[in-house]
Amino acid sequence: MAQWLQTPAGRYLLAWEQQRLDAAVTDVFGFHALQLGCPELSGLETNRMPHRWSAVDHADTLPLVDCPPEQAASSAIVLRCDFDALPFPNASLDLVVLPHALELAHDPHAVLREVERVLVPEGRVAIVGFNPTSLWGLRQRCGRMRQSLAIQRDKGLFLPRAGEFIGYWRLRDWLRLLNFEIEAGRFGCYRPPLSSERWLSRFQWMERWGDRWWPVLGAVYFLVAVKRVRGMRLVGLAKSQRSKPKAAPAVAAHHNHKEINDC
Repeated sequence: MAQWLQTPAGRYLLAWEQQRLDAAVTDVFGFHALQLGCPELSGLETNRMPHRWSAVDHADTLPLVDCPPEQAASSAIVLRCDFDALPFPNASLDLVVLPHALELAHDPHAVLREVERVLVPEGRVAIVGFNPTSLWGLRQRCGRMRQSLAIQRDKGLFLPRAGEFIGYWRLRDWLRLLNFEIEAGRFGCYRPPLSSERWLSRFQWMERWGDRWWPVLGAVYFLVAVKRVRGMRLVGLAKSQRSKPKAAPAVAAHHNHKEINDC
């Protein structure tokens, strides 16, 4: 995955995903945020939470990036852990970002359950994944068919060989079963699966028309979901108000007037 992201198609994909994540996480408030996988993508760069972590699997390699000291001080702390056994207590994180973490996981159901466990009520999860019902997904399936017939490793594959793609609507059903409510969803990267940067630039016009005419056929999807807890409602801080003194009851005086008749 890391090597493929260095190709022209990978850089084109990273640019779109970085733009979507920057806009989605910048206004998510809280104290603790976590990104799972894909260290080449800075999913928490625009987020302002004081405690941020970037977790990678034991098989992942960290990219070597030189950054100024002032940026290194505000960057996320890197952790190595299993995504289905996160080292965080229950209901301790306000935001979790999963860029291509589910499709590369051995058990995506277990990863989602673990994300639901560590998120606080009303916490958010942002997920990025490849869309199998796209031109990129179609070329990947054709490449795997040729690979099985020719018995040659990685022959004809356009996307990374590892991982299984999860459909957008299938992922929505998984999230609903875990009491997540879909807040936003979008598709992107409508250019054909081409390996040349020159040809990718020539099909730039497909971004505008694809978003309008065939939005669900984008090569990648992005969605944000909110964790809901049944029977629980968050309220604001209780404001201390002085109890106003009750007004004293008004006393009505009744005067009986006697009529004096002169005899």
